[in-house]
This record gives sequence, structure tokens and C-alpha cells, in this order.
Amino acid sequence: MEENQDPKTEVNKGISDNNNKSNSEEITVAKSEKIIEQEKEIKINNDSSKSEKIIEPEKEIKINNDSSKSEKIIEQEKEIKINNDSLKSKKTSEPDVDSKNIKEPPAKTIPKPKKELPIEKKPFQEFINIHLIPELTEEINQRGLKINNINLKNTNRPIAGDKCWVINCDIKDTCSFWLSFEKEDISSLKSISLSKPNQNPSIIESFLIDEKRITLKLIISRILQRLNGQKLIGIN
Repeated sequence: MEENQDPKTEVNKGISDNNNKSNSEEITVAKSEKIIEQEKEIKINNDSSKSEKIIEPEKEIKINNDSSKSEKIIEQEKEIKINNDSLKSKKTSEPDVDSKNIKEPPAKTIPKPKKELPIEKKPFQEFINIHLIPELTEEINQRGLKINNINLKNTNRPIAGDKCWVINCDIKDTCSFWLSFEKEDISSLKSISLSKPNQNPSIIESFLIDEKRITLKLIISRILQRLNGQKLIGIN
């Protein structure tokens, strides 16, 4: 019975089988495409959720950082305000001082060292008592002679009798001399008188009348020359 089937029927069966097969394949393809689409959506959703999860902490961190920064800024502003208020209070507590009324201390001037006056420019009595008499005494002592007395007085000049400044010197067992200055000035007119021991002077002579510049050494040397000229002392 089966062997006698109609060829058309067999052809139709083949076609039907082919159609069923193709439909089955189409259904399978459609299912796979849907699965792929679903997987893509799942992946996208997963990626999106991951990115959201990453973004959220970052947002939180940023918010926290911004918050901490703002707090620091607020603290700094508070400190600045406190410092400014403190400065203001100090300024108000201190009395205002007018800068114009503040006088700068005068600059210190270093005094120039004074040049030592020459001996001859010193006051007359200082020159005679501190310089001439001591050095003349030393010169006479070096010659083996001894001075009994030497002094400066404002008294009468020997022989002439006028009032002037007189140096009287008494050399033991040798002689006496009187050196007279007309004024209290070593450059004024001068005279000298000599005598033997215990005698009054009999001669008065001018002294250093031609010298323009009178010095200590010049006065001493001329006195010694006069004494030597009378053979009273010996000059070495």
C-alpha cells in the first residue's frame, strides 16, 4: 500500500518537510538574535551601573573635598578677621603719635682731635713754671752745679726798677741771674742781669732782641751762653 503512493504526495511531503525545517531554522535564528540583544542590553546595563557606582563615590569624594576646602577657607577667613580685629584694637589702644612731632636725634659729630699747642703758645706762666724752669734746672744740674733757688715773680726789675715778670735763679757758690720779661708774654722785651754770689747786679743787658721766633731751647741756650761768657760755668 505504501509503495503505491502518489508521487505528488511525496513531493508535497518533501516540500512540507523543507518548509518546516526552514521555519525551525528561522525560529532558532530569531531566538539567538534575541538572546544576543538581551546580552547586549545586560552588558550595557552592567556597564552603566558600574559607571554609576564609580561616579557616585567620585561625586562623594569631590563633595567631601569641596566641603573640607570651604571649611578651611572659612577657618582662614576667621583667623584673618581675628588678626585684623586685634590689630585694630592695638592701634586704638595706643596713643596716636604725630610723626611730624617726632624729632630725629641729631647726628653725632665726631670731634676732631685737637692739635697739641706748641709749648711757646701756651699761657706765659704755664710756659715758665712747667717747661722753662724745669728744663733749665736740668741743664745746669748736668754741668755739676746745684741750684739753691729759682722762681718767677712779678716784681721790680734789677737796676731799672720797673715792674715786670722776673725769673731769679741762685746757683750755689757760682752766681745769680735775673731774666726779666716786660709783659706776660715770652715775645715781649727781655733783659738779663748777672752777679757773683751774695752781690747785687751791676749790669743790665738786652736779651734776644733780634730773634723773631722765641723758643724754649733758644732761651735756655742763650742763658747758658751768658753764664759761660762770664766764665761762671763751663758749656760742654
